[in-house]
Amino acid sequence: MIRVNQLHKSYITGSNSLHVLKGLDIDIQQGEMVSIMGSSGSGKSTLLNILGILDNYDKGEFYLGDTLIKDLNEKKAAWYRNKMIGFVFQSFNLITFKNAMENVALPLYYQKVSRKKRNRIAMEYLEKVGLTEWAHHLPSELSGGQKQRVAIARALINNPKVILADEPTGALDTQTSYEVMELFHEINRSGITMIIVTHENDIAEKTERIIHLKDGVIEKEYKQNHSIRYA
Repeated sequence: MIRVNQLHKSYITGSNSLHVLKGLDIDIQQGEMVSIMGSSGSGKSTLLNILGILDNYDKGEFYLGDTLIKDLNEKKAAWYRNKMIGFVFQSFNLITFKNAMENVALPLYYQKVSRKKRNRIAMEYLEKVGLTEWAHHLPSELSGGQKQRVAIARALINNPKVILADEPTGALDTQTSYEVMELFHEINRSGITMIIVTHENDIAEKTERIIHLKDGVIEKEYKQNHSIRYA
């Protein structure tokens, strides 16, 4: 599903160049659940932005399926980003003045889907995350875990092939974090590839494979060989 070959990325800051990614090679198969770890400045957020087609890279190759992403024009890149990838963030990124159903339906609004149809589909996805009774509540009326479930439903509404989650449990307590991870596993079992950036070891250990980045390169990488357990 995702193949990265000798990926390089630098940022220009004034007269200096900061080389963030230094020749990464990563293969992630369709249906895998992978976590990416690393200290601040290791390159994990930069990598996630590139995988999400939110940022360009300088050198190397990034294939999403059979498509070389760097070859896409802006319009096609936006199509791949919207149809192939769902995003989940630590801060939820919900619109404060829209209720849960409206937040979930937002991607369909931008696709010119009628209000009646997008609200019906949004309710179906809220049901998948166990929040139908909260459909008409504003984000301010939801707990952290409920907000993240709304964000996950929104990420799923376009039937993406890949979910990219950036510190999705960072703002949650331990029990709620485990509940979110159980939901991720349920989503993953449907065949959706999950890539999770996290600094929490107990969260990373609930994925199939862990990739550790350090100074823009892979420091170590290993598969989990134990069953997933939740406290």
